[in-house]
Amino acid sequence: MTTFRRWTVEVAGETASFRCAPSVEDHTAVCALPRVWAGRGIGLPEYDLPGFTAVVAEVMKTHAYWAARSRRDGRGIAEHWSMPRRDDDDGFVYVTGPAGRPNGDAGYRPASVFTLSLADVRGLRIRLSAYLESNQR
Repeated sequence: MTTFRRWTVEVAGETASFRCAPSVEDHTAVCALPRVWAGRGIGLPEYDLPGFTAVVAEVMKTHAYWAARSRRDGRGIAEHWSMPRRDDDDGFVYVTGPAGRPNGDAGYRPASVFTLSLADVRGLRIRLSAYLESNQR
């Protein structure tokens, strides 16, 4: 298990489970949680992107990641994830792609825990890193 600020990640089998601790301890906590549309994408508060991207990088250092990547040739490329898009209304950055397991729910929902296939984390990291780099200029 790896922890960075509000992020904790646990790698098991072919997946990484990301847990986000609320930044506040009151009724507004749900507003700052990541948003997941199971099987379709994730939304993260823009201020959380550097920490989340660092946790994804840590996942990529694990033996389980490399084992999963070798078994899933061709997956994990950036094209599985859209270019990140910032929503000015809520301050979240949204990326469509294979986040979580499809469950029939429509729309983005607050989630304190979500999973990603290990084979897909590299592509997400590429997209988020590029977004962060382009917004530093």
